[in-house]
Amino acid sequence: MSLIFGQLVIGPPSSGKTTYCNAMSKFLESLGRKVAIINIDPANENMEYTPAVDISELVKHEDIMEEYGSGPNGALLYCMEYLETHVSWLIARVLNLKDHYLIFDCPGQVELYTHHKSVSKIVEKLSENLIKLCSVHLVESHHCSDPGKFLSSLLLCTTVMLRIGLPHVNVMTKFDEMKKYSEHLPFNIDFYTEVLDLKYLLEQLDDDPFTARYKKLNAALVSIIENYSLVSFIPLDISNEELLLKVKNAVDKANGYVFGGNEPQDVQTLLACAVGATSATERVSSLDEYV
Repeated sequence: MSLIFGQLVIGPPSSGKTTYCNAMSKFLESLGRKVAIINIDPANENMEYTPAVDISELVKHEDIMEEYGSGPNGALLYCMEYLETHVSWLIARVLNLKDHYLIFDCPGQVELYTHHKSVSKIVEKLSENLIKLCSVHLVESHHCSDPGKFLSSLLLCTTVMLRIGLPHVNVMTKFDEMKKYSEHLPFNIDFYTEVLDLKYLLEQLDDDPFTARYKKLNAALVSIIENYSLVSFIPLDISNEELLLKVKNAVDKANGYVFGGNEPQDVQTLLACAVGATSATERVSSLDEYV
């Protein structure tokens, strides 16, 4: 059985998961790749694409709310547990797409990735069936404008990376909106994307009247993030093909597609993905236009 490659697109609500799935699928198709989007978000009502597989064919979010009188979050957890129990349904449909590159559009509730087990169990079963995934974690760029929000995002990314157990790429989305608050950022863009020395972030937290009350907690959280040293972000504006290409190259390297995919790869493209370059000529997109 040949390998199937793909992306597991996760992130908090409004981080742009569905928009990303649609944009990335079109971009990959423009490069000659056959792409199938798998929707496993039962509450996804505004899909910008036609899914090849949709969880609503198995279980409907609104039906669970009505039948059990549960709220949206409770119904979502039920649906994901139901999918875990019937994961063979998903695997059978995914294996029928063996000549496609897969993009999984996932729910946004963070508890599914921080302490609930269904998603990680589903991913484990997919991996057992030679489906090689990379988790792509989306975080909105506006979190950079508030030290507390940025720290929360770093902690969430670290937690998810450790819990999901997949090769992982963090993406800072909606970078085209950076101009709205770039004047108020205490640090340059590289500080946020490369997650540089966080003692400076700690100083910002200590200067804020609200977060200053939690100095010891802030220091402990920063220490955890720095000790693992796992988080960095690739900036993304979906209208910018150079940035889309940079994300694509990082994901292809992480899930192994660059070494085992079905499309032909020349030597320059292989090297570009291996070093994370934005193109075979290592042309790096300038971020000046966003700040």
